[in-house]
Amino acid sequence: MTGRPPLTVMLVAAEASGDDRGAGLARALKHRLGDGVRFVGVGGERMAAEGVQSPFDIAEISILGLLEGLMAYPKIIARVKDTVALAAREKPDIAILIDSWGFTLRVAQQLRRLDPGLPLIKYVGPQVWATRPGRAKTLAKAVDHLLSIHAFDAPWFEAAGLPVTFVGNSALTIDFSGADAARLRRRIGAKPKDQILLVLPGSRPGEIDRVMPAFEDAVSLLKAERPRLHVVVPTTRTVAGLVKARVAGWPNRAHVIEDDQGKLDAMKAATVALACSGTVTTELALAGAPIVVGYRLGPLTYAIVKRLIHTPYITLFNIAGQAFIAPELVQEDCTGPKLARQVALRLDDAGLRARQVAGQYAALDKMGRGGPDPSEAAAEAVLKLVKAR
Repeated sequence: MTGRPPLTVMLVAAEASGDDRGAGLARALKHRLGDGVRFVGVGGERMAAEGVQSPFDIAEISILGLLEGLMAYPKIIARVKDTVALAAREKPDIAILIDSWGFTLRVAQQLRRLDPGLPLIKYVGPQVWATRPGRAKTLAKAVDHLLSIHAFDAPWFEAAGLPVTFVGNSALTIDFSGADAARLRRRIGAKPKDQILLVLPGSRPGEIDRVMPAFEDAVSLLKAERPRLHVVVPTTRTVAGLVKARVAGWPNRAHVIEDDQGKLDAMKAATVALACSGTVTTELALAGAPIVVGYRLGPLTYAIVKRLIHTPYITLFNIAGQAFIAPELVQEDCTGPKLARQVALRLDDAGLRARQVAGQYAALDKMGRGGPDPSEAAAEAVLKLVKAR
């Protein structure tokens, strides 16, 4: 691209998983274009490391739940305006809006008004096969193309008139080859045969507030019966302060892990993981950790979602396998005693752990484990769309 101005790509992500996907896509585009590309947009620390300088902290808009969303609405609208103002200043050649349905949809609609000719790509579509299929038509009116992470997405969106390119799920490509379970054990002072429980209470403040009390109760019950059980709490930057403050008040010691390498080591070292539903469950499954899933929504949000959802499962590999491969304890079932019981069953039964891991691996294969790198596929799709324009 010598002699030409660099391609200006706008990337917009509003939570940790989107930040990771945005960073991967930025790396893949730089690999192809070198100095021929520059980035603007919104993201977290991973995207910042790839050159995307966000005008605000995305922790402010990492919201889940109807009531929480209503309370945060003025802030979200303000951040939408900030994002669109950034586009007005920087004049991107293409915009990629990553996950975070409510925020990125509003950004897409505003960008369309700002510049009707700007190509808009949605990276990760709403789960219309599980709930609210009408969102496919809404998205088709707002953007030009969808990069999907699920092979079963396309028919839903193409029926609404939205072209789809399946690129795969970046969570399936995490490289655990450098992860070292023994290193994690040395770090926390665990012996080779000591059992390790990972506790992952989510990556949004609202998830921590709703899920952590039940997780804390479960840990207390398990430690009372198993004083030698080591508890490790991997966390993300967006909620690290909140998590550390809560863990500091626990009566039993737990090790909070913030660095990326430490988190990979911990996933490989885990005897069992107790996890909030989300992308991390796929990552844990890849690492070979048997998982117990817990989740809570606000009461009003849950009452509405329960009427709208069309699948009994909330965990992606359970959806792919059409079975409760990992137990899911949701809402009123997400209690300390019930979570502790499911974790204890797995701590006490190596055969059950092995069977669950085998089931998780089989479901991951259905999801596309071992396929092409999603970031590279996404970059290729983006450049094809740029060329077509």
